[in-house]
Amino acid sequence: MKKLLAIALLASSSMAIADDDVGCGLGTILFAGQSGVVPKVLAATTNGTYGNQTFGITSGTLGCKSDGVITSRARLSMFMGTNSERLARDMSVGQGEALNVLADLMGVKEQDKSLFFKTTQQHFSTIFAADNKTAGDVLAALNKVMAQDSTLATYAAV
Repeated sequence: MKKLLAIALLASSSMAIADDDVGCGLGTILFAGQSGVVPKVLAATTNGTYGNQTFGITSGTLGCKSDGVITSRARLSMFMGTNSERLARDMSVGQGEALNVLADLMGVKEQDKSLFFKTTQQHFSTIFAADNKTAGDVLAALNKVMAQDSTLATYAAV
């Protein structure tokens, strides 16, 4: 009986730690321990597609915390993780819904959005470089690019 209790405690404590890039949910549990872009994208997609994060947050299961505090960094990472393909497409053309939402999440003012869009398009290959394997890596590269522009530097979190 003690062994079963110990196993249950270990399992529940390991599930309470959600990946910063993909958030919490069924995908986080299904792809736990795997690394690389493909498992992270699949985990984020599963978390977002099946709407199980709400259940996980309210019940404190699936790697979610019911008493957690939402930070803008976490929101950005979650958005980047679940929308990386759309963001890549939008950045490559310098416009689009996902890119506009990203600008909003980063607090980019309306008058600076066209510069933000143009900058992400011009530096697409730097932001989505091959060695940027996680949403966090892509976000760090984006912040680095933004920090090089005097207007966009105010929005960069470096």
